[in-house]
Amino acid sequence: MNLARRLAAFERADLYVVITQAFCAGRRGLAVLDQVLAAGVGIVQLREKGLADRRLYELAVAFRRRTEAGGALLIIDDRLDIALAAGADGVHLGQEDLPVAAARRIAPDLIIGASSHSLEEALAAQEAGAGYVNIGPIFPTATKPAASPLGLEAIERIAPRLRIPWSAMGGIHQGNIAQVSARGARHPAVMSAVTAAAEVGAAARALREAILSRPATESERQGRPR
Repeated sequence: MNLARRLAAFERADLYVVITQAFCAGRRGLAVLDQVLAAGVGIVQLREKGLADRRLYELAVAFRRRTEAGGALLIIDDRLDIALAAGADGVHLGQEDLPVAAARRIAPDLIIGASSHSLEEALAAQEAGAGYVNIGPIFPTATKPAASPLGLEAIERIAPRLRIPWSAMGGIHQGNIAQVSARGARHPAVMSAVTAAAEVGAAARALREAILSRPATESERQGRPR
């Protein structure tokens, strides 16, 4: 699949689920993945920062088989080499990872996602060739307890300046996803709200329903790109 087709699939998708074994409530990540895919989730990120390279590659290959069969995009956190080796659709890079421009030169057909914590970081990633940027953390989150939440205002400040797709992440769950969606977020990203839920599939479906049922924003009503 080339970059244009991958980006089109990203735009069609809604909920973005990040899977980390430590936040799967004692279940295997692959078992959680199966339930996520059965719920119709179209974007999955494999995020395992502590695995040895070989184990991470093997897990990425297993994730790739399942996401490909389920019609979902697979994004690998941090590791462009693993994303390429496993045949993933993209890589998600943090501010301390390989620069977006370098990743784009190495992997022209992959989606390059970039974390951003400010307008300046988001615009820099966009200009460097990112396929999407993530805005966050929006709310306090157990996955990054030391990070200061940006608040919903960050979406209002950053999103209108972007020409590329964007996601929002950090402490998003069923109780607040409507606030995020109301600000135009078409691809809210979650981890424990789905992966640690008692019923993974039900949690994913409920979050997807909240995204899909949101009212159009003013820019959407006026026909401007979302």
